[in-house]
Amino acid sequence: MAHLRFHIRFPEEGIRQPIIYQIGREYNVVTDVRRADVRDTTGWADVEFTGDTAEIERALEGLR
Repeated sequence: MAHLRFHIRFPEEGIRQPIIYQIGREYNVVTDVRRADVRDTTGWADVEFTGDTAEIERALEGLR
């Protein structure tokens, strides 16, 4: 089981969407938000994904 950390930036149109929640539901990946800052027009999150390496890679492709 892999534990990988990422820094994700969100554009204005993605701020109000449950993107990290959707990643956890759509892919077999456990998401853990380590730090985040969300404003009206932009945001970022440091997250850790836990799961099979192939599933984490699929989740990353889904974010792009």
